[in-house]
This record gives sequence, structure tokens and C-alpha cells, in this order.
Amino acid sequence: MTRAYVALGANLGDRAASLAGAVRALGATPGVRVLAQSTLWETAPLGPPQPDYLNAAVALDTELDALALLRRLHEIEAAAGRTRSAERNEPRTLDLDLLLFGGLVIDAPEITLPHPRMHEREFVLGPLAEIASDVMHPVIRETIGQLAARVCNTKK
Repeated sequence: MTRAYVALGANLGDRAASLAGAVRALGATPGVRVLAQSTLWETAPLGPPQPDYLNAAVALDTELDALALLRRLHEIEAAAGRTRSAERNEPRTLDLDLLLFGGLVIDAPEITLPHPRMHEREFVLGPLAEIASDVMHPVIRETIGQLAARVCNTKK
């Protein structure tokens, strides 16, 4: 089993229901066990004007390899009505990002671990610090709690 962390976000439709459905779908995935979930954080969007996001993070134990888990996250997004385009920071019904997968560091066309921008984002680090504050970022070599303390300036 490998411990993995996933960020969840939604800013279209019933945001809370979308996040809850994604957690249920993850828990129903063979070889995946949801261990912990953060509270929901409401955050301002990046990019063009659009509705605010609800964000959360979950901790998982999984028997899947990192790429199989990433593909499962994309399946769950698609089932929730997410369409992918080349544009970043678009509004979405569901966004699932694989943040950490054990201590694995990968830089490949289909997957990058740890998530390349997670250490810059309050909407990722705030929820993640609730459930993984002592976890070490495998590249930066600081804990999630240390990164969050530097980046998070606002309340939920």
C-alpha cells in the first residue's frame, strides 16, 4: 500500500455534492481506501472571473500505481461532467489533482509528482495541512505544515 494525497475542487454546480461524490467514488475504487478528509475551504478562483471554488484534500492508501490512480481520478472527473481543454484555470464541475504518492518523484509527460505547483497554492496547502501537516514534500524537503504556514494567509 502507498499513501497518496489528492486535492479536490469544484466551482460549478453543486460544489459540495461534487466533492462528496468524488470521495465516495474514490472509496469505492478497488485497491483504494480513503483514510482522511479535510474540511471544505471556499477560495477565490485563479484566472478569469468565475465562481468561487470549494476545495478539500483526502488521504488515501492505495494498491494502485501512481499512473493508474491518476487515470482513476480523470475517470471520476469525467463522470462528474468535467471536460478537459488546454486552457488552465477554467471553471469546472470537478478537479482532482494527485499531489503526493508516497515519496515518489516523477517528471514524465503523463504524470508529474509531486504536483508541480502545490507548494504555491493556498487552496491546496490549507486543506492538505489539516490531514497531512507532518508529511514531507519530497523535493522541497519541508513539511506540508511548514509550506502552508508560509502560503496560507486567509481563513476558510
